[in-house]
Amino acid sequence: MPEPIEVRKVPLHSVSDASELEKLIRDGVLDADRVVAIIGKTEGNGGVNDYTRIIADRAFREVLVAAGTRDVEAVKQVPIVWSGGTDGVISPHATIFATVPASAAPATDEPRLTVGFAMSEQILPEDIGRTAMITKVSAAVGEAMQRAGINDPGDVHYVQTKTPLLTIDTIRDAKSRGHDVFTEDTLTSMDVSNGTTALGIAVALGEINRPTDEDVLRDRTLYSSVASCSSGVELDRAQVVVVGNTRGVGGRYRIGHGVMRDALDADGIWAAIRSAGLKLPERPHPSDLDGRLVNVFIKCEASQDGQVRGRRNAMLDDSDVHWHRQIKACVGGVAAAVTGDPAVFVSVSAAHQGPDGGGPVAAIVDLS
Repeated sequence: MPEPIEVRKVPLHSVSDASELEKLIRDGVLDADRVVAIIGKTEGNGGVNDYTRIIADRAFREVLVAAGTRDVEAVKQVPIVWSGGTDGVISPHATIFATVPASAAPATDEPRLTVGFAMSEQILPEDIGRTAMITKVSAAVGEAMQRAGINDPGDVHYVQTKTPLLTIDTIRDAKSRGHDVFTEDTLTSMDVSNGTTALGIAVALGEINRPTDEDVLRDRTLYSSVASCSSGVELDRAQVVVVGNTRGVGGRYRIGHGVMRDALDADGIWAAIRSAGLKLPERPHPSDLDGRLVNVFIKCEASQDGQVRGRRNAMLDDSDVHWHRQIKACVGGVAAAVTGDPAVFVSVSAAHQGPDGGGPVAAIVDLS
């Protein structure tokens, strides 16, 4: 049986700031050696060259090394997933997951939060956008579920991943070994990497049958309802964090999920919060949350038909501001209006993550 989980959301006061993590450790809320995952938003451009992710990663890992007994190599194995880009009102923040001794958590037989993580086999540049990557990701999800103590895929409510995208150097490497790549557009490769990873998650959880190479980024009816996939230049394999519920683990927290059907679907966010166990009125207001919502985690995507609820928009035709940034700001505003808190995790590039034009939502609540 895995140990109970303590989860806290903290602000980032600057891109290199990890002082709030340091404070939680100093105050005895978390043990540095028990931090098992961190998922956060940084204030960069969210693109291929968003180095704010690397800066924030270094800052948080340095705190874990300095405040605990794990060495640098051990701390490198802790999954820390940064999604770049806090467009609009989204505020930079991190959600920190740490185990606590069973004696320090409320005992209950009700479903409570559990977390498992795994690293896939190395993902080669030529794997991205193809079934080889789907297979590697799927295997890692299964391993992370085991570590979380989850046997039923229905108890998985959120799978956060970080995977490599393509760069000029990795494209050159593939070609030097006689391979081609899915795309030579490095920004497009973000969508490709995220979408392929989501298909791997969906296969692992039995949401879809195993797709073909031709399905990637083409058949948008194939998707996972719990996948949240990010990609960057920081690593060469899939970093997988599985978050779900299990009975007997104890603790205060529970997770649920829902789906936004389009960019304006606030009801999808409320559905995720209800799924996590909060009782809410028929037409809820942020004040009904009463401080019990830890965070929501949302993926978003501009609809391929260039419309929202029958109205045309220009996001996919805009050559000045990439649609990644526009849809993220839009959904971030909707999410903040629901939660009453701009520190929401909203990430773009949601191919095969929820229905076209929408995206999965996970919510973690404190049931104490």
